[in-house]
Amino acid sequence: MFRVTQYLEEVRHPTPVGPKRHPPGPVVIWNLIRRCNLACQHCYSISADIDFPGELSTPDIYRTMDDLRSFGVPVLILSGGEPLLHPDIFAISARAKSMGFYVGLSTNGTMIDEAMLPKVAAIGYDYVGISLDGIEATHDRFRRKVGAYAASLAAVRRCREAGLKVGIRFTLTQDNAHDLPALLALMETEDIDKFYLSHLNYGGRGNVNRKTDAMFRTTRDAMDLVLDAAWRAIEAGRKREFVTGNNDADGVYLLHWVRERFPEREAHLRAKLAQWGGNSSGVNIANIDNLGNVHPDTFWWDYTLGNVKTRPFSEIWRDTSDPLMAGLKASPRPVKGRCARCSYFDVCGGNTRVRAWQIAKDAWAEDPGCYLDDDELGIEAGGERLVAKPYVRVRRADAVGEAVPTVTPGEVRT
Repeated sequence: MFRVTQYLEEVRHPTPVGPKRHPPGPVVIWNLIRRCNLACQHCYSISADIDFPGELSTPDIYRTMDDLRSFGVPVLILSGGEPLLHPDIFAISARAKSMGFYVGLSTNGTMIDEAMLPKVAAIGYDYVGISLDGIEATHDRFRRKVGAYAASLAAVRRCREAGLKVGIRFTLTQDNAHDLPALLALMETEDIDKFYLSHLNYGGRGNVNRKTDAMFRTTRDAMDLVLDAAWRAIEAGRKREFVTGNNDADGVYLLHWVRERFPEREAHLRAKLAQWGGNSSGVNIANIDNLGNVHPDTFWWDYTLGNVKTRPFSEIWRDTSDPLMAGLKASPRPVKGRCARCSYFDVCGGNTRVRAWQIAKDAWAEDPGCYLDDDELGIEAGGERLVAKPYVRVRRADAVGEAVPTVTPGEVRT
């Protein structure tokens, strides 16, 4: 996650530059359940309104929570599917809070009605994130359910009125970018605490539907809107938080934005962004899915590092005998192409490895989602770029005998 507001605050109130972050344990995004009452176009977990066998039992969850706490994990983001469909969601949440975790709830919001609200409020979640991917019909089309927008917006209002910190999450695609200005306006009229713009990442249905990914020009326009909105909120003294996710080139784009407007702050901000270091999948971000499989982040569900049913998370996470984890934890990471030649590698860390994996079948190839030009990155122009192409479903018969792509750090792929 890239904290836009935090770094824009550095323009007005610079803080000392410290060493690169090394938190005791990663933030864990935990998909407690895969079942969901919606079937969203970009869902990385390919959730549906059915039961999925083999999910972690509540005792399994509690045992894993104990290990996570001992390991120094500071934050649990409880997700799904729709986490509110888990029969023990409130018992799990209450236990997590009592153990001292920062506990976030990642929900589509449609289940937070008047009857559900007191249970949500009683937990005292540190943050409730509710997905809104457009206004009215746009959101309903993405969520594949008429009335989903009205239900989610009602949940935002209920959570806010209950005194919970609440935010809206918007996944940017070419099909809904036109609604971004209205959603940013909604944040003000509804007095919403946080806005999270998520770039489309290529996992699950998001990979299958990657042809809808925002064009670079659309992404730049969207980032301009978010940066301008965040700056206006800072200038007005309004307590708003703007963040983005799944494209660490946002840090470089912000640096260029600041250079144009506040050139005297560029050097300081560059140092602060290098302190952040960009993408932290496999380092400061982790995922546990509904079956107990551990992944470098939520978009790596086709790559499993181990399972908490048979091995503690703390052991899995430290095991660099896995080539992907070895590369993700390496400093610098063994990236190739434009990413290896980029003058801002220290800021973005090579961006998201999932897109490279899905497009090039090489986890260390350049990220095709980088929306900055060569000259903006200090790269000699004229080189061939890795281009994201629409997903093509491989028939099972065609896949027989295909080699599984490897992720050996530094591998040269032709």
